[in-house]
Amino acid sequence: MDIQILTTFFMWWTIINGSIYLLWTMFILCAPDLIYGIQNKFFPLPRETFNAIIYAFLGLFKIIFVTFNLAPLIALMIMG
Repeated sequence: MDIQILTTFFMWWTIINGSIYLLWTMFILCAPDLIYGIQNKFFPLPRETFNAIIYAFLGLFKIIFVTFNLAPLIALMIMG
């Protein structure tokens, strides 16, 4: 595998995961009651607990996204 293939792989991986993150964030910002209503049917939680959990997952996803997608892509672009 050469550096061009790795760069292309990480580019598409970053685009896909970035899109998932943006979509998830937009759902949470635009339709929080809908998301809470759907999730509450499966896992009954108080609204405050649900908000804390969902924002913690968003933060964790962002940290993982930057660490495993964006940083390697930037390093490969610098190397290439």
